[in-house]
Amino acid sequence: MFCGPGLTKRALIALIASIAIPAGAMASGLSMETGRITSQPIGHYEFCKQYASECKPVKGSGAAPKVTDYGWDVIKEINRAVNMSVMPKTDMEIYGREEVWAYPDVAGDCEDYVLLKRHMLIERGFSAADALITVVRKPDGEGHAVLTLRTSEGDFVLDNLVDEVKSWRDTPYSYLKRQASNNSGRWVTIENGSDVLVGAVK
Repeated sequence: MFCGPGLTKRALIALIASIAIPAGAMASGLSMETGRITSQPIGHYEFCKQYASECKPVKGSGAAPKVTDYGWDVIKEINRAVNMSVMPKTDMEIYGREEVWAYPDVAGDCEDYVLLKRHMLIERGFSAADALITVVRKPDGEGHAVLTLRTSEGDFVLDNLVDEVKSWRDTPYSYLKRQASNNSGRWVTIENGSDVLVGAVK
């Protein structure tokens, strides 16, 4: 598992000082419109009972931040590293039951990749308000989870099925709900989607 070196306080400040997003991403880099408070996925509810500190109100949540060239490199590095280091397996294969959200050791399904990427981004200086677990529906109707990263140029997606970090507008998914930016234990709707199971490995 790649975790990378810690950053100095000055480096953390520099990380979110200015934006450098690829031109193709900027053209479609719009932000998701969130709605009302909605149900928390059962797997995340159980995860929060074990990791309560990761499911609490977020200080300083507000406008999405700008990201530096270095920050963008960190985002892409983490997405690729986690995708390469974790073997895709379903919850049934690992635990014998559905909807277990946990930090992966050597294997996991989509939400496990998301949890690890979110944790690593926060360790590298990103705010919990801007790294949001998101439930989507794949074109085949299967539920899936990705990590949404809020930036001043729009929302971008880290996905265990794709190594490239893309604007959410450039993905094939229907977006249903995500963590609230002001409270990691609450969820809000995205364009009034509906609940689905989120385990997906391919």
